[in-house]
Amino acid sequence: MADLSVRINRLRLKNPVMTASGTFGYGLEYADFVSLDQIGGIIVKGTTLQPREGNDYPRMAETPSGMLNCVGLQNKGVDYFCDHIYPQIKDIDTNMIVNVSGSSPDTYAECAARIDRLDRIPAIELNISCPNVKQGGMAFGTTCAGAASVVRAVRQRYNKTLIVKLSPNVTDIAEIAKACEAEGADSVSLINTLMGMAIDIEKRQPMLSIATGGLSGPAVKPIAVRMVWQVAKAVKIPVIGLGGICNAADAIEFLMAGATAIQIGTANFIDPTVTLKVRDGINEWLDRHGCTSVSEIIGALNV
Repeated sequence: MADLSVRINRLRLKNPVMTASGTFGYGLEYADFVSLDQIGGIIVKGTTLQPREGNDYPRMAETPSGMLNCVGLQNKGVDYFCDHIYPQIKDIDTNMIVNVSGSSPDTYAECAARIDRLDRIPAIELNISCPNVKQGGMAFGTTCAGAASVVRAVRQRYNKTLIVKLSPNVTDIAEIAKACEAEGADSVSLINTLMGMAIDIEKRQPMLSIATGGLSGPAVKPIAVRMVWQVAKAVKIPVIGLGGICNAADAIEFLMAGATAIQIGTANFIDPTVTLKVRDGINEWLDRHGCTSVSEIIGALNV
């Protein structure tokens, strides 16, 4: 058995396999299918300062090698999470991480500050793909200044491990990663979904209620691997890779490209046990190639 443990700043993961926000609920929904304490980290669904209803239905659509979604961050707000969800998940023996979203730097920071008080939540992941209401809906993560403003505000009020989830809908994702690093991010995760669209040609209507949505699944993996490789070369903080990972081979690609850990998202909908299959597959690959630790292949790509 190889040593699968990795570190994201102060955060120790027993293995590099995590779940992606929005695809694993609060973890509890999968407890009948998989041993939650065997996963390296579970990133729970997006949480905002105030409750959100999300978008109208339909808000999910299957596409070739992937899926589109426009759920719209439906959740009951951070206070509900602290009072009702946290007591149910705090004793799960893994890293329970909260994905935080907002509409301004102040709302991100206030949400993060309330989660900071929870002893058994060791990290948050900032979703900076949210629309900045003060800039006409442009996502914070599409500019260096926007990304930096959120990280700066949160870092002032949040003391634990801070991961920033980057949007791929940009010209130069490495520059945005560096802006986040400069403001105190402990890690960056990428990629979030790519903007896409699908049309019902019989109805002549979009398949999603708001026309466009985020594309995830195997279709985005080559783009995600490329962006992880670029960002890992540009920053000194750990990179977490995600985007279309369905098996151990996919995960190992991201690790070799420079990711310290990976997240599995859409594949959870197909196989709720995929996280542990990927963990075991990584271990088998390491054993087969004479590696004693997963750290031996992180960033080991020969270019």
